[in-house]
Amino acid sequence: MQITIFVTDDEPAIRSAIVKRLSRKKHRVVGYESGDALLAAVEHEIPDLILLDLKMPGLSGLDTLKKVRPLAPQALIIMLTAYGTVQGAVEAMKLGAYDFLIKTVDLDGIEPVLARAIDLLGLRLRLEEEGRDQDSQYALSNLEANSPLMQQILAQARDVASSARSTVLLLGETGTGKEFLARVLHHNGARARGPFIGVNCTAIPKDLFESELFGFERGAFTGASQRKIGLLEKSEGGTLFLDEIGDLDLAMQGKLLRVLQERSFRRLGGTDDIGVDFRLIAATNRDLKKAVASGLFREDLFFRLNVMTFELPPLRKRVEDILPLCRRALFRYGKEFGKDVMEIEPDAAAMLQQYAYPGNIRELENIIERAMIFCQGQMLTADHLPAELRNRVGQTAVTVVQGEEQLLRVEAKLGKQSLADIEQAIIQEVLRLSDYNKTAAAKHLGLTRFALDRRLRKAEDE
Repeated sequence: MQITIFVTDDEPAIRSAIVKRLSRKKHRVVGYESGDALLAAVEHEIPDLILLDLKMPGLSGLDTLKKVRPLAPQALIIMLTAYGTVQGAVEAMKLGAYDFLIKTVDLDGIEPVLARAIDLLGLRLRLEEEGRDQDSQYALSNLEANSPLMQQILAQARDVASSARSTVLLLGETGTGKEFLARVLHHNGARARGPFIGVNCTAIPKDLFESELFGFERGAFTGASQRKIGLLEKSEGGTLFLDEIGDLDLAMQGKLLRVLQERSFRRLGGTDDIGVDFRLIAATNRDLKKAVASGLFREDLFFRLNVMTFELPPLRKRVEDILPLCRRALFRYGKEFGKDVMEIEPDAAAMLQQYAYPGNIRELENIIERAMIFCQGQMLTADHLPAELRNRVGQTAVTVVQGEEQLLRVEAKLGKQSLADIEQAIIQEVLRLSDYNKTAAAKHLGLTRFALDRRLRKAEDE
């Protein structure tokens, strides 16, 4: 992504070095020697990014920041500071600066700071496009997939989307984004111009589901005063999405199976078979194999559904996606609430990454919405987050992500915590990461299941 950058520094050598370095990245970069010169330039052109020296003769960096912010409210401002003036840069961030960069001889810190700024600008642009064109929010290029698990799903989705008729089964916990992925598959395939008909199988009473799915003829039953077109006919040429299909009763499962086999159906009270062309995408948070084994789900229907299967991971297993999802929510709720919150402070970011999110993406979005209501500045801080996130701070054992590896970090104050306390903290964190599956947790810890149970019982007795 190429952007326009204004660099303001009173030292010609530093200003020239930054301009040259950023110009080599194919950005449009212009240098200015003072705050007054920058303000005059912003009157005629609004840049995407401003690099502003904190200490300058005449109009200081802070004073320039105060004046340029209302002139260019959407521009990101990065403060340039020497080692001894970091506190001033922090003050500048409270006034609306996006970040700060400590000036060194080789300017080696500029790349990561610039990369974060460009990522944020790119996110803004994508979300603004989504706001203008609702379908674009389902473009494959707009999906957040930084974790290996989601990158693999995204790669598979590109291929599956092009298959116009194959049935798709989406598995995963509540709130993991199954309906969103269903819409992605629809909008990026051959049926994109057709309708997307979504229905939650648990939202329609069992005795009404058949008439909703198939429709009915006039006089089919008491109260049927006119013909009604069902969901199957409405999905002609498009996609029918059946959410929570694992809760569908056995009788209705058999009728749905016949439709998938014959690609035709009859309205209630009708005598003619109606051919229908649609793609079925089904979703459930249930284990359908266990449901089949227990007789709650038809095995033949399961085989019909289990053609193309995606298992969406819970958010706690795709930690790399948490902050990008938070930033998307910041932007969306910022527009809704009329606020310009651009960044998340490091302590708040750590809390957001360490939380388990039992409600997954849906819960994350609720947390950000609540935080945005209380946030008055341009940075979301730890104080804006709910207590369940803040209370995790100070835990002895926490998990962080480094590349594709999950690392368990242990921090203990000498003289404050015993070895037994530290051991239990590690066990509890590994249990959490293992979805409280004791067998899996014991394997991660290098213990037998019996040894793990013994340690847990010992902790309960103490």
